[in-house]
Amino acid sequence: MKTVLMVAEKPSLAQSIAKILSRGSMSSRKGLNGTCSVHEYSGTFAGQPVRFKMTSVCGHVMTLDFLGRYNKWDKVDPAELFSQAPTEKKEANPKLNMVKFLQVEGKGCDYIVLWLDCDKEGENICFEVLDAVLPVMSRAHGGEKTVFRARFSSITDTDICNAMARLGEPDHNEALSVDARQELDLRIGCAFTRFQTKYFQGKYGNLDSSLISFGPCQTPTLGFCVERHDRIQSFKPETYWVLQAKVRPIVFTLAPSGLGVDSGSPHPRRMVARALEPGPFCSQRPAPSVSILPQQWLTWTFSLPGCPVSLILQVITDKDRSLLLDWDRVRVFDREIAQMFLNMTKLEKEAQVEATSRKEKAKQRPLALNTVEMLRVASSSLGMGPQHAMQTAERLYTQGYISYPRTETTHYPENFDLKGPLRQQANHPYWADTVKRLLAEGINRPRKGHDAGDHPPITPMRSATEAELGGEAWRLYEYITRHFIATVSHDCRYLQSSVSFRIGPERFTCTGKTVISPGFTEIMPWQSIPLEESLPTCQRGDSLAVGEVKMLEKQTSPPDYLTEAELITLMEKHGIGTDASIPVHINNICQRNYVVVESGRRLRPTNLGIVLVHGYYKIDAELVLPTIRSAVEKQLNLIAQGRADYRQVLGHTLDVFKRKFHYFVDSIAGMDELMEVSFSPLAATGKPLSRCGKCHRFMKYIQAKPSRLHCAHCDETYSLPQNGTIKLYKELRCPLDDFELALWSSGSRGKSYPLCPYCSNHPPFRDMKKGTGCNECTHPTCQHSLSMLGIGQCVECESGVLVLDPTSGPKWRVACNRCNVVAHCFENAHRVRVSADTCGACEAALLDVDFNKAKSPLPGDSTQHTGCVFCDPIFQELVELKHAASCHPMHRGPGRRQGRGRGRGRRPAGRPGARRPKDKMSALAAYFV
Repeated sequence: MKTVLMVAEKPSLAQSIAKILSRGSMSSRKGLNGTCSVHEYSGTFAGQPVRFKMTSVCGHVMTLDFLGRYNKWDKVDPAELFSQAPTEKKEANPKLNMVKFLQVEGKGCDYIVLWLDCDKEGENICFEVLDAVLPVMSRAHGGEKTVFRARFSSITDTDICNAMARLGEPDHNEALSVDARQELDLRIGCAFTRFQTKYFQGKYGNLDSSLISFGPCQTPTLGFCVERHDRIQSFKPETYWVLQAKVRPIVFTLAPSGLGVDSGSPHPRRMVARALEPGPFCSQRPAPSVSILPQQWLTWTFSLPGCPVSLILQVITDKDRSLLLDWDRVRVFDREIAQMFLNMTKLEKEAQVEATSRKEKAKQRPLALNTVEMLRVASSSLGMGPQHAMQTAERLYTQGYISYPRTETTHYPENFDLKGPLRQQANHPYWADTVKRLLAEGINRPRKGHDAGDHPPITPMRSATEAELGGEAWRLYEYITRHFIATVSHDCRYLQSSVSFRIGPERFTCTGKTVISPGFTEIMPWQSIPLEESLPTCQRGDSLAVGEVKMLEKQTSPPDYLTEAELITLMEKHGIGTDASIPVHINNICQRNYVVVESGRRLRPTNLGIVLVHGYYKIDAELVLPTIRSAVEKQLNLIAQGRADYRQVLGHTLDVFKRKFHYFVDSIAGMDELMEVSFSPLAATGKPLSRCGKCHRFMKYIQAKPSRLHCAHCDETYSLPQNGTIKLYKELRCPLDDFELALWSSGSRGKSYPLCPYCSNHPPFRDMKKGTGCNECTHPTCQHSLSMLGIGQCVECESGVLVLDPTSGPKWRVACNRCNVVAHCFENAHRVRVSADTCGACEAALLDVDFNKAKSPLPGDSTQHTGCVFCDPIFQELVELKHAASCHPMHRGPGRRQGRGRGRGRRPAGRPGARRPKDKMSALAAYFV
């Protein structure tokens, strides 16, 4: 029996698809990486019985990176990254062993069906999977087709079964466009980022950003925010004046005995009331030129068929209702002129109606929902950031509640089943009545939008309740569902009324709206016509009493900072990023501390963001303007369509940015001038902490990101581990270079270790990595080194060593120097020391422990004990394994492993064959070794 391997993009997706295709009769098991499951079932494929294996990846299998030395900032000129630096595809997450996992599952398979997401990134992942699987699959015979691509937009039975019935091929051109974008972003971003980070962090201490990054999409995104900031700062308010008038409608009431009807008249009062309205019954009305004043008595005579009627009416004003009129001149910027107009109108007692208009209009239902509109509404109305909204939408998609959330299309195909998703909502407690009425009366075809040729618009695929989803997932799902129902509803119809008044020589206008049919606003009430906008019925010649006319002094106001929704609109308009990458770019400028998100999700640029953009404008405006990136995006789209050559586009774009980079480097002094105004030099930043080993003067600790030590006398800067606290370590000195040691700590629940600033930046030993502390130093005699405090191999990661934390007493800790494993032990012990002896069973170093006499766990009155933390039965009861609450990413080891295994506690041995030292400090270290 042949085997078909099927691969989805996420484990949850693989499970859902396998459950649909197998109709629930599948067996599942964990793959070798422990993350992805394999679901197996029997069925038919290409007219023959086969065994299906459904599994998944976790996003991209591979990532693009530079080779070897080109990843070391200090050893490579950033200009070389544009063309000379070779790149390679590496595993995106080595801990998952995804390539090996795919090869194990794909070995001997006859066919492969790719169920990756149906967008450009998904096509690219298709070929990453094929590169791993094709070499181990069974050979095809006679040119038989073995690679298939499933295209789907939602996780529903119908869509998945249809995709399985109409399998196609992966699109190589779309995959190439993603490869091109990855290489451009890598080479351009790394070159600019490395240069400006090294240049400015070496000069200024309060930048408060660990990385001064540049990105072809990220930087124009920041440019939009700074452009709005500049408009706000340069705005000069102007004072202006407006006239505001209030009028009250005049109504007529019957006098107590004002109705005169001939005896025996057959006409009821409602006929008399009707006679007051404009129509053929009224034989005499007050002439328009006659002034009608409040409290005036009038007699109207008119005839009904066969019955003459006279009415005595009293004119009164409706004090409970007033209309606010807008001045036709809008505003004037001269107070004296405004005062003149006020004087001309304020003595008038009534406002004459000069013209009225009533026109029926329609407020159109929304277009079908695409990604950008969803992100806009999520930010402006739901208070969700674009990145978080996208993650929530993807989760709803993988759970089968909505269709694929990454789409640029706002037009439903003609053959799209609109009634199917609508029927799913027919019993929902919130909108069941609206849905049932639409299904009974017939749905309205959605408006014709833009067809980008990718996925259908975002659509709810099955019903859900707030209790089922909860929190923000429900709020986003509710909006998506209401939006979909609105697209198949009718337009909102309303009557727009406009009345023009004359008060003295000046003209005023009042407009209002009256709803005729709510249409889609019934399901989207926030879009409804406000009730207060309706106007009373007026006609030309009517008079209304003037309540007041007053002059208001106002000022022009600056625009506000951009909201995320407005920024998304600008990015879409100028072609910056894609529907999938727009949230990433906005998130990046927030994480880099270029902008901060304020109330209302408005983006205010920081000093660093402002200076960077102004510097780019000063040197080369195209680095920050959206024009050049928009042109690059168009070229990438041509690659995806097969109309442009991948190599030519890549080469031309890199050549353009390489020239810009050289000009930027030569002109960096222009940006530096702006930096000097906003930021302090290193020598003037920070507070004294520890002594330099060269000049023995105090170095300053700069706490702003990235935290570091700076010696003003030697003009040298030493990087420190991030995401923790730094303090002086007992004024102890390193035996190699005489620098005072510092103590890094990730908090009371984390781990801590001493470090030498010089050794951490210039590792003296071959097996010591840059940025590490004394817990990885292999100095043979230093009391703080791994050689003296190391106990044995970590119980979880392969490369780490458990090291005693000498500063942790009386709550003693043993922590791995690579991963975040922490073992709490020997609480309240007076002293813990690593012995020179080793355990005979596991070769771990023994510990000498001196316990508190009152709390000693030892039998009798004994307080001292020497043993192995792995093997000694007394110590085993006193050791509690935990994970550090916070840890710098570089110290995180591989995933959790169970058990110790043979040799797990073995003490680390020395590593012979050290290379010749390169500087004096390293030579001194070699002397000790």
